Amino acid sequence: MSGVLVIMEQRGGAWNRMSWETLVGGQQLAAQLGTAASAAVVGQGIEALAGELAKKALERVYAVSHDLLGSYTADGYTAAIEQLIRKSNPSIVLFPHTYQVRDFAPKLATRFEQVLISDAIGFRIESGSPVFVRQLFQGKLNADVKPGGAAPHFASIQAGAFRAEQLEEGSAPVENFAPSLNADAIRAKPLEPFRESARAVDLTAAEIIVSVGRGIKEKENIPIVEELAKALGAELAASRPICDSGWLPMERQVGSSGQTVSPKVYLAVGISGAIQHLVGMKGAKTIVAINKDANAPIFEVADYGIVGDLFEVVPALIEEIKKAKG
Repeated sequence: MSGVLVIMEQRGGAWNRMSWETLVGGQQLAAQLGTAASAAVVGQGIEALAGELAKKALERVYAVSHDLLGSYTADGYTAAIEQLIRKSNPSIVLFPHTYQVRDFAPKLATRFEQVLISDAIGFRIESGSPVFVRQLFQGKLNADVKPGGAAPHFASIQAGAFRAEQLEEGSAPVENFAPSLNADAIRAKPLEPFRESARAVDLTAAEIIVSVGRGIKEKENIPIVEELAKALGAELAASRPICDSGWLPMERQVGSSGQTVSPKVYLAVGISGAIQHLVGMKGAKTIVAINKDANAPIFEVADYGIVGDLFEVVPALIEEIKKAKG
């Protein structure tokens, strides 16, 4: 067995952003192992997606297509990807750590008498073999996990662990793969998504996020930060205490019990920087912190820090942003 296979995720013809981050990890892992990386996209009518993948630096792109894969089911995806793995014979299979992957990937790994090493934040090579790094106790500890037993080995990659802009371009052939699927073996019948897309907030897709913490003091002060987000064209987010208090919806929470984000800019307003929050935003490309406590932990990870009262800093910042935009 040889090679790294990355299973990309798409829904309705649109990529999950985390797929590109995982593909970067796959390219880097393959390079360190001295082998090649390939990628697969699963679904129905995926020709355009496969063509987009073919423009990346990969050994091969697999277009896994079948009528029964038009809508996601754990049974369908497990059976289809199992057949692809047995055909392509990779040594390592990587997935983005999404809700969908968490649903079917452990079952898939079990079919190969393996486990899924979930939510890895990185890896290194020891004696020619990968060692994956996972976080424990809400990010307080890092654990090294070395796959055991016979390949293939399976791992999912945490959002923000790799940067999509580091993806290497290239040219790869597309191989169509039609799995053998039986409708009777697919026990689940997919319905409409539980959450209406119009109401859901996907912070993982935001390029700029303004996040507010307990420093805002009370709910009535939230509009101050909302105005800053509006001026920047950013999504508004919050730390857990804000959402627990009902000041903002839970879907806007960033952290170990909320969403994990990796925007281009993350502006933390009145957030001290508890480890539970840092776990969710450490993948941001640029972190800007505003806090009156010069010793706040958030400044340890911030690229730019402003020590001051947010009720003075934020209005001044909004005014300067508006001037810059004319």
